[in-house]
Amino acid sequence: MTTTATHQTVLEPLGPRFTALLTTTGLANLGDGIVQMGAPLVALTLTRSPGQISLLAAATWLPWLLLGLVGGVVVDRTDRRSAQVVALLARAALLAAGTWAALADALTMPVLVGLVLLYGITEVFADLAQTSLVPDLVPRSRLQAANGRVLAVQQVCNAFVGSPLAGAMLALGTGWVFGVPAAMAVVAVVVLVRGVRGGYRPQRTTTRPAADVREGVRYVAHHPVLRTFVVTGGVMNMASTAYFAVFVLWVVGDGSRVGMRAEHFPLLTAVLAVGAVAGSLLTERLVRTLPELAVMYACWFACVPLMLVPVLFPTIPALSVAMFFLGLTNTVGNTISQSLRQRIVPRALLGRTSGAGRTLAYGLMPLGAVVGGLVAEHAGLPTLFVGATVVTGLATLYPALTVSRRTVEVAERANTDLA
Repeated sequence: MTTTATHQTVLEPLGPRFTALLTTTGLANLGDGIVQMGAPLVALTLTRSPGQISLLAAATWLPWLLLGLVGGVVVDRTDRRSAQVVALLARAALLAAGTWAALADALTMPVLVGLVLLYGITEVFADLAQTSLVPDLVPRSRLQAANGRVLAVQQVCNAFVGSPLAGAMLALGTGWVFGVPAAMAVVAVVVLVRGVRGGYRPQRTTTRPAADVREGVRYVAHHPVLRTFVVTGGVMNMASTAYFAVFVLWVVGDGSRVGMRAEHFPLLTAVLAVGAVAGSLLTERLVRTLPELAVMYACWFACVPLMLVPVLFPTIPALSVAMFFLGLTNTVGNTISQSLRQRIVPRALLGRTSGAGRTLAYGLMPLGAVVGGLVAEHAGLPTLFVGATVVTGLATLYPALTVSRRTVEVAERANTDLA
């Protein structure tokens, strides 16, 4: 007897361990959102100088330039869950110290910049460990879904919930801006330890750490896909950081172009998170029906006109629309890019290649923040915004012209052969 079956894709479950990791990510990023939004708002009570405000963004990303390679080697030579636990506990202790400084009325711009810098160091190790854990917890066929959920939770907790909470915490007192995230880091550790059991140490190596660093750098430098994505990401991140390091001055306060009140500014970034959630839910569906590279490039190019909106239409409704679509397109593009990298890199090399790649991709961001502050100080905010937009558009052309589907397929086969 012949039967006709309806062929339907059966999706493998992501599993409870991934759910626990996702919960930890949400708690950590909720704290991130409060600190990252709260720090600039606290800084506005101390100065209106674009140069000084931009130092906060520089301090946020400088650790990636200094420690990205080291962090990648550590993640590849230790248990990845343990590395994330240690990083989150160090963050809790640091934020507790920041709470004490706020309560003692000892917060100054140098202290605030130093606090953000040390916070960024914990971010290097926590983020690399979390990214490297994902392929160990979910089926290969669900990497895009898993990464989409991670990015969505990051955006929701960071921008949609954490950022507005920063305004509320600041209204209660500066100490709350640091004390609440400290408690969240501790809870995140408890969830991770209880929910993600087992060992996650990569294949043991007898090589020296310096050799691991060289291997990670060499792999990225000679890989036709990774090299292109890292260079593009670095330039785009540098331009984006230059743009957003002083964006608060364009939007918030009596001397700004938009004139938004400080406590309402986090709501604008929350709109970006809504777009990010929409993008995370759309990604897996989009790449099933459309070529993934075409979707990724289209999303990256879409950022160019969206970045011009605040200059051409400096109103709250226009900015809200732009933020929504920036969140959507960035999340779709980044989810596809991250999933591609996890498919083409051997798991034993994920930590050090991520560290090597992010050293450039994130390491250029402090430079972008400083340059953005200087350009805004001497040439004005509109000049900075337009210049950063042009650089973003030019950077996107590089992968669009050099990385094709054929290039990615060859890289995936090479990784399969190595496995």
